[in-house]
Amino acid sequence: MGPLVDQAFRLAYGMLHDRHAAEDAVQEGAIRAWRKLNNLRPGTEMRPWFLAIVANQCRTIARGRWWSVLRVDVPASAAGADPADEYVRGADIRAALLRLSTEHREVLVLHYYLDLPLDEIAAIAGIPIGTVKSRINRGIAAMRPFFEPMEALI
Repeated sequence: MGPLVDQAFRLAYGMLHDRHAAEDAVQEGAIRAWRKLNNLRPGTEMRPWFLAIVANQCRTIARGRWWSVLRVDVPASAAGADPADEYVRGADIRAALLRLSTEHREVLVLHYYLDLPLDEIAAIAGIPIGTVKSRINRGIAAMRPFFEPMEALI
């Protein structure tokens, strides 16, 4: 399970956008996976099984954080920076992701942050592949209003 911890953390951080909460989710997910290791069917891949446990833990944490507010700390040096600056764009993407529903955020993080194939995303989220595709498309569509069109930099 060791090599999967990095992917699990990226998933958890992408869903929760809080380093400490993501670390807690991965740790709790690893403990639950270890306890339920005998439930893993022979021939079943461990990655989707483990990431599904971590994703479920993230959903539980997100439901418990109803009181949290969106905070994006932009250092003073980045406040006056060029909008094309990678940090600023990253903050914009994270802020837009936080405005999505948990279901849309989960599939976008699994697809774009972890670069997982659609069948693994479906297994992790416990939904059909067609639902994965539609959630990705709807999630992207929901994020579009948060970004202004800009000319490509050549």
